[in-house]
Amino acid sequence: MTRRRRHRRPPLRRRLAITASAAVAGVALAVCAGAYAVTVYTLHRQFDLQLTQAATLAILQYRQEGPGVQAGECRYLAAPACAQLVPASAADDPRHGYLLPVTDAVRQVAGRQRAPYHSTASVAGHPVRVLTTPAREGLAMQVALRSDGVRRAERQSAALLTAIGGAGVPVAALLGYWVSRSGLAPVTRLTSTAERITATRDAGLRIELPAAERGREDEITRLAVSFNTMLDALEESLAAQRRLVADASHELRTPLTALRANAEILLRSEQLTTRQRERATGALTRQLREVTTLVNDLIDLARDEEPHQALEPVRPAALLEHTVAAARDHWPHVAFTLDTDPSAASAMAAAVPSRMTRLFSNLLDNAAKFSPPGGQVEVAALRSADGRRLEITVRDHGPGIDPADLPHVFDRFYRARTARALPGSGLGLAMARQIAHTHRAELTAHQAPGGGALFRIALPVEARR
Repeated sequence: MTRRRRHRRPPLRRRLAITASAAVAGVALAVCAGAYAVTVYTLHRQFDLQLTQAATLAILQYRQEGPGVQAGECRYLAAPACAQLVPASAADDPRHGYLLPVTDAVRQVAGRQRAPYHSTASVAGHPVRVLTTPAREGLAMQVALRSDGVRRAERQSAALLTAIGGAGVPVAALLGYWVSRSGLAPVTRLTSTAERITATRDAGLRIELPAAERGREDEITRLAVSFNTMLDALEESLAAQRRLVADASHELRTPLTALRANAEILLRSEQLTTRQRERATGALTRQLREVTTLVNDLIDLARDEEPHQALEPVRPAALLEHTVAAARDHWPHVAFTLDTDPSAASAMAAAVPSRMTRLFSNLLDNAAKFSPPGGQVEVAALRSADGRRLEITVRDHGPGIDPADLPHVFDRFYRARTARALPGSGLGLAMARQIAHTHRAELTAHQAPGGGALFRIALPVEARR
């Protein structure tokens, strides 16, 4: 079976050049054709006016004459008009013949049965234009002028306009090529840049826009600007991915090393005492839990978005109360207090309960981690004055946040100097911000008055009914 050959379309530049050239050439030829039609119309109209003037003079000059040829000089190009009087009845014709052809239409004009009209004829082998018009009662005047000059002017106009139209076709082709080249220049640069990025894997390349094009807001320029913006986002995403991989490898190195050490210790369990085996097993279990949590956080953060789960109406205050109770069990050396306003307790929000609980848990764990033994973590839930937002605050009485660290507290793997000796991977607050963003909430960090750190969540809730 023979494979059917696919028809390959010509390049866009060639198609645009052909289309532009055809359009310009078509306009040029249409203009030439229109100019020729106007020229021919003007020549014939002027010639007919001249013939009408000649007929008027002939009627005045030969008003007393009888039927027959009155003037026969029109056989010469520079001669005045031919003129003859024709009666309505052939019985009244003169003995000598007529110079111009006489038809029934001419007799009808003589008898006032038909309006004046123009016609063409031939005299001594030369073309003439004839005007037949009533003279006096019972007679029609036929006046003729040679039309060689008009026909010659028509041919000259046709030749000149044909030459102009013929010259316009290659000019149109050049204009079409120039239009396609200049109009598609940004597209050509875009294609070249895309091909270089594909070949080099370098997302730092950009489409260079000349200074003359930077102020223009046409579609092609906007396409190039949008492509550069897309490359900026791609480069930033790749850089964030590399940072994530580098930070993850750095954070995983320590717990994996500890896991390996404890595993090697347990391999020599016969040489250990019961106490040592229990300690090694406990450490191994704890480190496996930390690594599992770290890997799960990395998987969630690598998506750069929350997993798609169905939202449902929940009471954030109830979730917060449950999370605070769980934190008291997990951090027994820290005192957690919860102050919920009655209006906040009844507030409803569209959320994923498990993710909202994770958000609260991360903030409470962070506050407890920086609280001294016997310290206090204050949690409060208030409703805004307009009733459209629920404000939740978590405050600790630890060392607080250094002003230099405040802009980076939600960055992945960022750990302040005071936190580097504490357990954790630096992903908890980053995860909290991502969950808050998914729920259209605003999470901010502040220095608490009197010391400590203060985290505030502004969560949209249903308006009061």
